[in-house]
Amino acid sequence: MVFELKSIYKDYMQGKEAVPVLKDITMSVDEGEYVAIMGPSGSGKSTLMNIIGCLDKQTKGDFFFDGVDIMKCSDKDLSAIRNEKLGFVFQNFNLLPRQSALENVELPLLYAGVSMRQRRERAMEALKRVGLEDRMSFMPTQLSGGQKQRVAIARAIVNQPRLLLADEPTGALDTKSGDQVMELFRELNEEGVTIVMITHEMEIANCAKRVMFIRDGQLHKGAFNTRIPAAEQPAADAAQTEADAPAAEETDA
Repeated sequence: MVFELKSIYKDYMQGKEAVPVLKDITMSVDEGEYVAIMGPSGSGKSTLMNIIGCLDKQTKGDFFFDGVDIMKCSDKDLSAIRNEKLGFVFQNFNLLPRQSALENVELPLLYAGVSMRQRRERAMEALKRVGLEDRMSFMPTQLSGGQKQRVAIARAIVNQPRLLLADEPTGALDTKSGDQVMELFRELNEEGVTIVMITHEMEIANCAKRVMFIRDGQLHKGAFNTRIPAAEQPAADAAQTEADAPAAEETDA
């Protein structure tokens, strides 16, 4: 098992009042799984990803990542887990604008203390894996959106993490580039990479092998272990539209 969440709650303080964001979240992900967590704006999905990614801690409940009790970890411990065992792919790429594609991919290895020669070799291999061997020296401004996201994916996998976390990975891409990124995720998962993806798009969620739904900070147990058949998608899309309509402004980072 890669991680397990047991009765997770997360509150944020607004003045003296505690505002609940996550409520009694229980889930687990095994090695080699490909899971999508889907929900409308304000549902708590980004807060949940931040907790799974050890960027934030729960208010109460148990979270074990790779057998480690995260609530007992220091900031230094969490930093090491993020660098050594987690890979992140964000909607807006988060590339350093003054660093080349190769230098961006090398960064996690630099923080991990890997020698210059090794990190150069491993970064080059990661870029080749995502089909960018001819763009290694390019700066982010010289790359298309899809190419930037593939650089970000190369950076996320260069440390061979236990878990790849993707937050709306196609949100800033056109349809063709988005399809290419999702095909790359499929290939990585077939090679054994464990993936958890956050999305609000049904079509993107259905690229995963397991789809989970979150709304108002709660996972809907009826949707566990399900992948929506194509025949049911019109009804599901209608339900999602209804869910989006009254949603409050996004409160989770």
